[in-house]
Amino acid sequence: MSDRKATLHVEGMDPIELPIYSGTTGPDVIDVRTLVSQGLFTYDPGFVSTASCESKITYIDGDKGVLLHRGYPIEQLADESSYLETCYLLIYGELPTAEQLAEFEASVTMKTMVHEQLVNLFRGFRRDAHPMAIMCGAVGSLSAFYHDTMDIADEAHREESALRLIGKMPTLAAMSYKYSVGQPFMYPRNDLTYSENFLHMMFGTPCEESQIDPVLAKAMDKIFMLHADHEQNASTSTVRLAGSSGANPFACIASGIAALWGPAHGGANEAVLDMLEEIGDVSNIDKFVAKAKDKNDPFRLMGFGHRVYKNFDPRAKVMRKTCDEVLDLLGIEDDPLLQIAKRLEQIALEDEYFIQRKLYPNVDFYSGIILKAIGIPTSMFTVIFAMARTVGWIAHWHEMHSGPYRIGRPRQLYTGETARDYPKK
Repeated sequence: MSDRKATLHVEGMDPIELPIYSGTTGPDVIDVRTLVSQGLFTYDPGFVSTASCESKITYIDGDKGVLLHRGYPIEQLADESSYLETCYLLIYGELPTAEQLAEFEASVTMKTMVHEQLVNLFRGFRRDAHPMAIMCGAVGSLSAFYHDTMDIADEAHREESALRLIGKMPTLAAMSYKYSVGQPFMYPRNDLTYSENFLHMMFGTPCEESQIDPVLAKAMDKIFMLHADHEQNASTSTVRLAGSSGANPFACIASGIAALWGPAHGGANEAVLDMLEEIGDVSNIDKFVAKAKDKNDPFRLMGFGHRVYKNFDPRAKVMRKTCDEVLDLLGIEDDPLLQIAKRLEQIALEDEYFIQRKLYPNVDFYSGIILKAIGIPTSMFTVIFAMARTVGWIAHWHEMHSGPYRIGRPRQLYTGETARDYPKK
């Protein structure tokens, strides 16, 4: 219990004492749960000042540009760890031993195949369906195929569902791409790493052996890791809210995918490529930068600055290095969109307008460039984000079900009509 109290004074009412709690780091929180018994609600559109849960998974300090997973800085994880090791960390709370990691990797690998009848589900979609539309349906449908382990009160069932989702997401993502281009689905291979397997299923064909460049595989692993979790964002909160009703894990993750699909959330790196295409040529950059600086012009430079990070996005530092490695490997110098991107990056890092406002290139800017260079179509960008974020969603879902929780029930400030009689005829 907290010894500190906040006192709320409301005209016509006795003072109301509210406990103040402190986490291990970050802002203190005022417990307002007793206000409902006093006939009061708090008003916080977007929940930007409301802690909806207690969590031990991820911590962000946007002012200082800090992102910690279970206490480990993202920069250190990106340099020393791998995506699957980070998955283990997010789910179980500690870094694995070498033996534990090997067992975890093997468990995920053995769950990469999907039920063969899922192929029939894909055939029901139009060929030009957006891959995220397919992913919403395909992931939700997993509950019809793997209903043997959906007892959310059983920790072993929750763990099995987590492994299945992490293992099958790359397969479903690649299938959604292959379907859209009319190529045969590629089965996963157990001899490949997680990121190698994804690239194999995306770009491989039955005609020849897949050749996976280690630099590109490493870049994909970094993209997965840097998008693995980001605290209580819109999609994670959606998964927790859906999970609070007792919904099965596959339905909950499908709800997260739906929330992520929104252009204000997961579509940011896709928006970067759309912006580059709108600029069209390096010769147009100065005109568009001037438009971005004009407060009366609605044009915005996408991929610069971040709602949470008021300083440099710590993930962008890692992504920038990876971006340079990929572009050097592929030797791409004549792609007009990448030329525009590199020039915009230079302006953002040197122009006082951007520096003063801390509008640095963010992780979406660099990841968009990398995915474009690798040959992944823009429509797949958010799908890859969903693949990577699945572990964060499932870690939060598992954490919520590991202790007491209540079904989510936000309140409202009602401003509609009061009670009135239906007119007599």
